[in-house]
Amino acid sequence: QVYLAESGGGLVQPGGSLRLSCVASGNVFSLNAMGWYRQAPGLQRELVARIRSVGDTTYANTVKGRFTISMDNAKNTVYLDMDSLTPADTAIYYCDADLYDDVGYKHLWGQGTQVTVSS
Repeated sequence: QVYLAESGGGLVQPGGSLRLSCVASGNVFSLNAMGWYRQAPGLQRELVARIRSVGDTTYANTVKGRFTISMDNAKNTVYLDMDSLTPADTAIYYCDADLYDDVGYKHLWGQGTQVTVSS
């Protein structure tokens, strides 16, 4: 059974920084891509950033220049470094992954980690 586990959320003041981590655990054969989405209360889940195993990245316009996504293929882990945080970044952040395990292709979601930006 493969699953995703996020960590690193919390409360931070405006202008502060946080690093989120998400590890794919279990019998992972290969990772194609991993990413981060977020969902604020009353809003739809939206893409924050995504990275393919070859290194291509995609960012939402709202986070370009402030957030950086990276992947450690050896550790099956994706990171999201968030700088210059604002209250508008407050949301539950979800990790996702496109991967192959011993059964075949899977698209998985993590449980989410809360990020709150407030003074």
